[in-house]
This record gives sequence, structure tokens and C-alpha cells, in this order.
Amino acid sequence: MTVTDYATYIAGLPKVLAGAAALFRDARGRVLVVEPNYREGWALPGGTIESDTGETPRQAARRETAEEIGLDVPLGPLLTVDWVQSTLRPPIVAYVYDGGVLSEERFAEIRLQEEELLSWKLIEPSEVTAHLPGSLGLRVLAALDVLAGGHGPVELENGLPAAN
Repeated sequence: MTVTDYATYIAGLPKVLAGAAALFRDARGRVLVVEPNYREGWALPGGTIESDTGETPRQAARRETAEEIGLDVPLGPLLTVDWVQSTLRPPIVAYVYDGGVLSEERFAEIRLQEEELLSWKLIEPSEVTAHLPGSLGLRVLAALDVLAGGHGPVELENGLPAAN
């Protein structure tokens, strides 16, 4: 196969999007969520993996966190990988990393990226699905289960454990 044939082959393959986020908690176990200005609802700090530049999921989660909330925090282990399908776009592979437990002082250092975010807050685990509907809320609950159980990461499909 020539280089041109290989490039044509690659160009014809299915497309998938990829995103990565960090799960930060406080000492009480509350979860940090951010309010984007470009869509309804709440999210975890994170965003698109810039794979065209060679960025990895872990690097993207850390970069997006630094950009969005002004905290450059080394991330802990991968908690979940979620394959999220939709009829409106290609599938998304969504990674969630452990951002750790932050002190009150670190939360006071948060500086929002005003181009993308309106606000942030801490929510109780019982509020996760109300603030993060659909697969995102289920993904966060699965990530919290991984942290509580000391195992992981967990493979998900649309926020639910993948079938064997």
C-alpha cells in the first residue's frame, strides 16, 4: 500500500470525538461543577482532546482544567471511559480523571474562563444527576463509585457499565 492509498484509507474510516474531564471534590465529598455559557446545564471542568496536536486524554483534562478554572493540578488515576452515542453527532469517547480532594484555599483560587463559563459550585453526590443529566451524570456517579471502592477504571457505554 502506498502512502497515498493509506491516507485515503484513513480518511474513509469512521470518525469519533474525544473529551476529557477532571473530577474534583472537597473534604465533604461534594463535586465541583461548572456552568458553561454556550449550552444549558452544568459540566465537569474539561473539554475536547486536541488529538490533531498529539494531545493525550490526560493532558487535555489538565489543560482544560487550567484554562477553565485556573487550577493546574496533576491528575490522579483514570476513573471512567465512556462511549457516548448520539444521532446528532459522531460518538464521543469521554475520559474522567481523579482531580483529587481540594482544600478550601484551592477552591478560593478558582478563576473562571469568562469566554466559556458563567459560574461554578460544589454539589452533593445526591445532586449529581439533577445537575448533570444523561450519560454525564451517570458517568460521574460511576467515577464516584470507583473512588469509594478503590477499583477502576470502569468502562461505560452511555454512562452505564459496558456489557460483557
